[in-house]
Amino acid sequence: MKINKMIVRPKHILFLFIYLGFVSCDNNKKRKNEPENTIAEPIENPTNSVLLSSEIVWEKLNPARGDQSPKAGTLWGDRNGEVATGFLAKFADGFSSPPHIHNVTYRAVVIKGSIHNDDPEALHMWMKPGSFWTQPRGESHITAARGQENIALVEIDKGPYFVKPIEEAF
Repeated sequence: MKINKMIVRPKHILFLFIYLGFVSCDNNKKRKNEPENTIAEPIENPTNSVLLSSEIVWEKLNPARGDQSPKAGTLWGDRNGEVATGFLAKFADGFSSPPHIHNVTYRAVVIKGSIHNDDPEALHMWMKPGSFWTQPRGESHITAARGQENIALVEIDKGPYFVKPIEEAF
């Protein structure tokens, strides 16, 4: 039985790379010269939307606290409804809530500033932008903030979202 051996020399590899380069360039030229389909068809029920920061409507997150309330700007959903909701929570420098609970579990991400969210007796652990926490429903906690501007993205799976006294903890 005779086996033919193929010897690969450096010049063969060089020619292969040159050939592949030409083929690749040729394919790119064909794509660039193809006409583009620039007519967009309207979408009847779009699933995405863009909300500019200048369009956010800021309301009191907890109206019962009056001027001491953090601000809330709804991005999607309805905090007072029974739907999934996302909103920005804005806290003043030095803000600290009294101990309280929520009727729903929420997830939050610090967007700007420093925010503390924990058991009322816990030492402050200041979370920086990008930090994430989950607040279980019915669990007593406080929220505090420090910094010129403090914002967190808050998301709930289903509302409504209420702030309640710790006497209702479960």
